[in-house]
Amino acid sequence: MILLQILNKHWPHKIKIVTTFFIFYISVFSVLHAEVIKPSVNIAPNQVIKIQLDGLMKNDEPSKDIGIIQTWEFAHPNNRRFTGPIERFKEMIKGESYSMLLNHKDHEINEVYKDNNLAIFEVYILGRDKRYFKFKWQVEKYLSEGPLKNCWLTTVVSQPEPITDTA
Repeated sequence: MILLQILNKHWPHKIKIVTTFFIFYISVFSVLHAEVIKPSVNIAPNQVIKIQLDGLMKNDEPSKDIGIIQTWEFAHPNNRRFTGPIERFKEMIKGESYSMLLNHKDHEINEVYKDNNLAIFEVYILGRDKRYFKFKWQVEKYLSEGPLKNCWLTTVVSQPEPITDTA
């Protein structure tokens, strides 16, 4: 503390520069090293969807489009062929069909079907505009050799179905 006072008295502009640099470095470092969860054989099918939805719910925290990048991590390679590369995937998610997933307020995941290699869920989203949507979300176990073998990955996300209150 005394050293800081001495430095501040004799070199106040240098202290400000060092402090600014330190704050900038910490901010950039934390954004660049934001943890994106990678597929693992230990992640259950419903957890895959939860990880993706949690990312999309806070899409730009701590960095721009990190939620979309998180979602992409769990996209099955066959799905990626149709929706990728990542920049095209980002455009698709930000487009009219899926934009309600970004920064949504809440979600619910309900299992509809599951066997050893396939799981289907109904996913309910409360969008940021307070409208509800339902999706069919399908994950499959990746069976080919390689680092993704036996990991659950998303193969299908249906178009959203708006839910209207009939009461």
